Amino acid sequence: MTGLRPPGAHETAADRSLRTTGGAPPDDAGSSASQAPTPLLEPREGIPEVIADAAALAEVTAAFAAGRGPVAVDAERASGYRYGQRAYLVQLRREGAGTALIDPVACPDLSGLGAAIAGAEWVLHAATQDLPCLRDIGMVPARIFDTELAGRLAGFPRVGLGAMVENVLGYVLEKGHSAVDWSTRPLPEPWLRYAALDVELLVDLRDALEKELDRQGKLEWARQEFDAIASAPPPEPRKDPWRRTSGMHKVRRRRQLAVVRELWQARDRIAQRRDVSPGKVLGDAAIVEAALALPPNVHALGALNGFGRVNRRQLEQWQSAVDRARALSESQLPQPGQPVTGPPPPRAWADKDPAAATRLTAARAAVTALAERLNMPQENLITPDTVRRVCWEPPEDVDAGSVSAALAGHGARPWQVEQVTPVLVPALARGTA
Repeated sequence: MTGLRPPGAHETAADRSLRTTGGAPPDDAGSSASQAPTPLLEPREGIPEVIADAAALAEVTAAFAAGRGPVAVDAERASGYRYGQRAYLVQLRREGAGTALIDPVACPDLSGLGAAIAGAEWVLHAATQDLPCLRDIGMVPARIFDTELAGRLAGFPRVGLGAMVENVLGYVLEKGHSAVDWSTRPLPEPWLRYAALDVELLVDLRDALEKELDRQGKLEWARQEFDAIASAPPPEPRKDPWRRTSGMHKVRRRRQLAVVRELWQARDRIAQRRDVSPGKVLGDAAIVEAALALPPNVHALGALNGFGRVNRRQLEQWQSAVDRARALSESQLPQPGQPVTGPPPPRAWADKDPAAATRLTAARAAVTALAERLNMPQENLITPDTVRRVCWEPPEDVDAGSVSAALAGHGARPWQVEQVTPVLVPALARGTA
């Protein structure tokens, strides 16, 4: 397999400033919005065969172990079609190894491949979306470069992969298959072409963004962010996930909350057993409708929106969940709202702690102004939750050292502490006795 780049891509990545078509950072000094972008229609070595057995996987593993430089990595899930977030296709590309498309259903353990490229930097776009499903099949990177996050830090207004490839490298990627059912077997050729093209220019994009971040003096900041993502432990399971049912703001009584909980949990069990998306079993709107109505029987339930086309056996299943909620004692009913571990909602600050509200207003304004000066989204400069926590419980003695320590204690990276501390000190002092 060759490592040839498409015309112009090597020059873009290595020899000149960002080639843009209108999506460069506003302060970009060296870009040129000249020729129209070029459609990228085929992978440079054609569409590779999908790896679906141990022998083919061993060959690919050896090829990627012998390859050079960073490894472009992507994964396709079947969100909206299947239960959970497992990977149904893994795409990789590396200089000297070309592109590989791997079926993780047929090859569910990719830990050998992960180990073979463990010493390389992995290039992903929106890494936090793909890393959990990659981890589940044994692929865990030690170092990453996230091209989406790099685009945010560099100040690009549009950071989707297609927009970044077009604006930075001058190529147009096909956009038609991002939301298809990737659990389909066999995968259609147009889908495989789309998947291969997703990693075709990822390393070129990485190289160009590294140059731009370096030009802006933000490369070390990006490296700290990438290290934080790569070293982060798997997230804890969400507490009371049923509370995230769409339309929950309409549900106010505890008995109604119990109906939502029972229906959500019943739906989740069915969806997991069938391996389908929970929304395909029963919609959130139907769950909320049943909670508000508290139907006493199957006939009343079947008259509600979302239940009209459900067969009798399924209706009885859902009615059983409603009946379980109706039968609970008062002490067994869920409490309204979720337990708050951090500060209260900011809208309540003026009543609960006017000084904290003053600090928060000043801090938000200062952070917003700093983010604008640095040309990046405010949430990438410092998380809003960190600002709220420091404003609610500021250090006893507000100075640069204490504020830096407070920010670090809430997980801010060193570059964030360095940038944000000088603007937070005067803001915190405004409402602190």
